[in-house]
Amino acid sequence: MGRSAKGVRGMKLAKGDEVVSGEVAEEKTSILTVAENGFGKRTKIEDYRLQSRGGKGILSIKLTQKGGKVVGMLLVRDEDEVVMITSAGILIRTTAENISTHGRNTQGVKLMDMTGDDKIVSIAKVVEKD
Repeated sequence: MGRSAKGVRGMKLAKGDEVVSGEVAEEKTSILTVAENGFGKRTKIEDYRLQSRGGKGILSIKLTQKGGKVVGMLLVRDEDEVVMITSAGILIRTTAENISTHGRNTQGVKLMDMTGDDKIVSIAKVVEKD
């Protein structure tokens, strides 16, 4: 495409929707989805179908008022360590295998207890330096 081209549509978003994360799929991995009120789950990558350009996306977690909005998604293996950080600065570090595996259309399990107005604001994989 030329410099002035606008490109092609990757995904159709409904009003109010936004993309929170993107990953390149790999075999023998899971997608970790975490919501702001402390709920989350792992879902096997095989549970997601391929989607072509301009699709509407694929449901990854059942959103409820109890769970809140999705904070992020990560591609993880059992041995990966994950850290979750709240708006109050509380940090929890755990291995991915400690997080339950569920289907796509479920709310997940409580990963972290939230107090007051505290919410999970970020998740990340821990990278060990040699």
